[in-house]
Amino acid sequence: MKKLLSLVALGICLSFGAAQAQDKAPAPAAAPAAAAPAAAAPAAGASCEAKAVDKNGKALAGAAKASSIKKCEKEAKAAAAPACAAKAVDKNGKPLAGAAKNSFIKKCEKDAKA
Repeated sequence: MKKLLSLVALGICLSFGAAQAQDKAPAPAAAPAAAAPAAAAPAAGASCEAKAVDKNGKALAGAAKASSIKKCEKEAKAAAAPACAAKAVDKNGKPLAGAAKNSFIKKCEKDAKA
């Protein structure tokens, strides 16, 4: 009888501890999923990894995660391209051309990612 009571008490203690652990779990996993479609031009890198979640708020893995990150970075680059092209002017206000323009746009897009 004494063993039965101690097992019941142990079971109650363990279930109470599990309930406490569930209460302390962070719940903002759904926030990135809701914010992902709202972002018109998402930033690249770490923020793209943070936005790689499914519609239920769970983190993506494997090929789905890689595809999501690739798409996010592509959209960020496309959003930065028109802004960088508009800034591609020399000190006299003339538009850059050729290698100078390509170099400037490449550097501008790289800075936009960071």
